Amino acid sequence: MNATAPSEFTGSHAMPYRDTDFLCPLPHIPEAVGFVRRRAQTVLTGWNLPPATIEDAVLVISELVTNAVSHALPPAVLQLSRTGAEGPRALRIEVTDAGPAAGARRPADGGQPEEHGRGSGIVTALSVRHGIRAHRGWITRWADLPAV
Repeated sequence: MNATAPSEFTGSHAMPYRDTDFLCPLPHIPEAVGFVRRRAQTVLTGWNLPPATIEDAVLVISELVTNAVSHALPPAVLQLSRTGAEGPRALRIEVTDAGPAAGARRPADGGQPEEHGRGSGIVTALSVRHGIRAHRGWITRWADLPAV
């Protein structure tokens, strides 16, 4: 795949994008999952989301980031967005990457293959909606969680 990364993929530090958005470029290494999980928890806590929402969001983020680091081409980025200022509030979690990597890759945490493959079920169980969107050489996996 020969695609040019959008400008928000090129930074090395997590940053607020708008008042309701947060972007975090993902280092393409197994340790990225733990780093991003901790950073996202800090951001979500700062947004004053309920503890149960934060806990569910961190699990979904872990699964989506693990998928990107383990099975996709770099670069990748996590985006968190709050929606629904005038209606039901929701948290959108998106992980965008450059598409599937050729060949199988080792699990991001170094575990055995039989310990993996549950991510889709976790995302389905914890989100009210989720999906995959392909756009100009990029793939975004997303999930919406209630943020009341």
